[in-house]
Amino acid sequence: MRLGRAAVVTDTGRRRLGNEDAYVWGPPLFAIADGMGGARAGEIAAGIAAATFEEVLGRTMGADAISEVIADANRRIWERSLADPATAGMGTTVTVALVDEDGETVVFGHVGDSRAYRMRDSVLEQITTDHSLVAELVESGVLTPEEAERHPQRSAITRALGTEPAVEPDVFTVDVVPGDLFLLCSDGLSDMLTEEQIAAAIERAGGEPEAAGNELVKEANARGGDDNITVLLFEIVAGEPDPERTAALEDTARATSPDGPSKNAGDPSASPEPRPDEGLRRHGAGPGGRIAAIVLLVAILIVAALVLYWGITS
Repeated sequence: MRLGRAAVVTDTGRRRLGNEDAYVWGPPLFAIADGMGGARAGEIAAGIAAATFEEVLGRTMGADAISEVIADANRRIWERSLADPATAGMGTTVTVALVDEDGETVVFGHVGDSRAYRMRDSVLEQITTDHSLVAELVESGVLTPEEAERHPQRSAITRALGTEPAVEPDVFTVDVVPGDLFLLCSDGLSDMLTEEQIAAAIERAGGEPEAAGNELVKEANARGGDDNITVLLFEIVAGEPDPERTAALEDTARATSPDGPSKNAGDPSASPEPRPDEGLRRHGAGPGGRIAAIVLLVAILIVAALVLYWGITS
């Protein structure tokens, strides 16, 4: 098996003035990062994460190397936030995929609530776990997955790059079969579309990565476009690995959005400037936010227990 077609599309969305998403296109390595923080700090954090991965393109890598690069990106963002008060509290998600040389597995690294999906035999499956408050509430049984999709705190994340001195990423390996299509996306997509709607958009595009990427972005914008939208798709096909074709893919990165073919939407050397529509659009990533998220979770559990007790006693 080998890496087949691939494409990336990024779009500012309908409500943001700038794009704080970044992506890395370095077949067989792909990554997306969704920055957070006031002014342009989120853009800078995502840019640092992307730049860190771009430095290792072309190296032989595995799961351990992915963990090390994520740790390095976390350290760089953290140190930048300490050195520059204007970027204090900034952070970013990251979801990275590395197709193995033999094409039989894909290694994923993940922090935050950007997602990776696999489409196999017309069935879409989320293969990353969101590091978010609502994901914890679903796991504890307080919320159903359907309720989580509409929850007002669905963007409150509990883990991010750069908000603490160290971070614990999820790193895992997935076996693949010919025909598998993988999707990496920022929450500008997953907050706007359900899994069923994502699958339907990919099906309408016939599973072709570039067409599917454009269809997904169009649908997310049609349903509100509340955030920046970045989607990166790649397929696994039958056949022997072809280094020349992989190199050709690297030279023909497709970013078909108006934002242009930028690998790195954030400039790590830039200084933040005020942006009128930006506050801290996500909370819960740093120590204070994490405590607030835990307090909220405990409060919800207490209320649920009281309701259950009242029902039993009455």
